[in-house]
Amino acid sequence: MKIGRFKKGDSIFFGIVKGRDVIPLVEKRVSDLMESKTPLDEIYNIKEVKFLPPTKVSKVVAVGLNYKAHAEEMGKPLPEEPLLFMKPSTAVISNKMKIILPPISKRVDYEGELAIVIGKKCKNIKEEEAKDVILGYTCFNDVTARDLQKKDVQYTRAKSFDTFAPYGPWINTEIDPIGLPITTRVNGEVKQQGNTSDMIFSPFFLVSYISKIMTLLPGDVIITGTPPGVGPLKDGDKVEVEIEGIGTLINYVKTEEREEA
Repeated sequence: MKIGRFKKGDSIFFGIVKGRDVIPLVEKRVSDLMESKTPLDEIYNIKEVKFLPPTKVSKVVAVGLNYKAHAEEMGKPLPEEPLLFMKPSTAVISNKMKIILPPISKRVDYEGELAIVIGKKCKNIKEEEAKDVILGYTCFNDVTARDLQKKDVQYTRAKSFDTFAPYGPWINTEIDPIGLPITTRVNGEVKQQGNTSDMIFSPFFLVSYISKIMTLLPGDVIITGTPPGVGPLKDGDKVEVEIEGIGTLINYVKTEEREEA
């Protein structure tokens, strides 16, 4: 089942996506979606609604260098444990929104990734229990100011600019996250091709590992690393992250406009 979060007029709601139809749900909280999915009588065409990030996010927990080939292209050794960093909720944007290139950075890269969406509050869970707290999976673009990342000791500045966390377009609540092809395209040209079976640390291991460090809340997102082929974005680009069985996250790129004094 594909579940998104949408806005029509003044109303914000979760909805089931079936083809070009969006069927609004009664449920108002992410945790409710784990227990039941009660449709309303209304049906909207997907063109009638505005996409929102699929959940309201308290935090994005990111995993670096989780594909061997990406670690090699970055000149980094393979991690013995998951390499974690964070992206703030203020960086999150939805499908079809603009990625804004900040003037302080001379190179901003795309990084297409599989995202895990947490459905239940959890802490200190076992790997075999991870499925019970996962609502589903979606697409993510871990936009990165690459020049700042190389300059800084840690990743916070490079990963945290507003709009640097595109997320969506919806969540697949039933898909198996292992063996999913991931493709990133810029202006229609394929830039990244990978498969989630190539991850060093599996999605279920990551949920367990991270839950032993911090409490995960409904709506939180864990991004699982990017395949090789990262590269720069420029003003006017259209960037797409497609994951088989989920869908395609589409965003447009724009240079930040400075206000004149």
